[in-house]
Amino acid sequence: MTHLPYGGIATFARAPIVHPAAEWRADVAALGVPFDIALGFRPGARFAPRALREASLRSVPPFTGLDGVTRLAGVTFADAGDVVLPSLEPELARQRITEAARLVRERCRLPVFLGGDHSVTYPILRAYADVPELHVVQLDAHLDFTDTRNDTRYSNSSPFRRACEEMENLVHITTIGLRGLRFDPEAVAAARARGHALIPMTDVAGDLTRVLERLPRGKNVYLSVDVDSFDPSVIPGTSSPEPDGLTYAQGMAILAETARHNTVVGLDVVELAPSLDPTGRSELLMARLIMETLCEAGLDGDRHA
Repeated sequence: MTHLPYGGIATFARAPIVHPAAEWRADVAALGVPFDIALGFRPGARFAPRALREASLRSVPPFTGLDGVTRLAGVTFADAGDVVLPSLEPELARQRITEAARLVRERCRLPVFLGGDHSVTYPILRAYADVPELHVVQLDAHLDFTDTRNDTRYSNSSPFRRACEEMENLVHITTIGLRGLRFDPEAVAAARARGHALIPMTDVAGDLTRVLERLPRGKNVYLSVDVDSFDPSVIPGTSSPEPDGLTYAQGMAILAETARHNTVVGLDVVELAPSLDPTGRSELLMARLIMETLCEAGLDGDRHA
């Protein structure tokens, strides 16, 4: 007998709970990273992994659409729990995140990382140091390529700067949805010097088709979704909302196009602060977005050319 969405134990998509170091195999595995001490504004992202698990019970595969096509049938899921993180030891936290991400990668085809603030993407990416010519597609209002902020090099403003410094295989980053009043000129110059694609929200609003044409094709791609890439009217539950952001349809079009034409090696959702959205729609929509992205990733053999 199947529980309704509000019943039973809240694991990701009702997947069985596994320990990252145990012997298990799955097509998709979720790993929670409840860490938000690297924020520069409002906290709360540490509660997102639990909220996303609960919200995922509304969207448990397989899914049969209006067209009669069933997606993710036969695709296996696992929930690897949360990284056990020390509350005030950020370097130890980063080590544990990297170790857990490596273990999950060894045991599944496509890991889904439930953050956490955006600083967690750096230690997660370290677990991908063996992936040839790794590309990142980042949905974000902010560049997150700052060298230092308030005398720290490991804030949620710097994950991709640190990753690029350390990882020779991280060859390109495409950041989509950039907007706002505050940008670090040095960070913008440094990202452009590396050849990264910086796509502002005005380009998305002007001609989404041209933006989709700039996405990588035929590459190994890690998807990093900062929920502040979306307009606050769509996803209000985030620390640093920026007006005039992505609609759900725009964000999903970007993710779907990327997933269809590349090999997605990992996906994270970060900066979701469920306590800042009493309606609960922020986590519901992000759980739905994860599932829709998985539907496009070719896990059930329906990979597009």
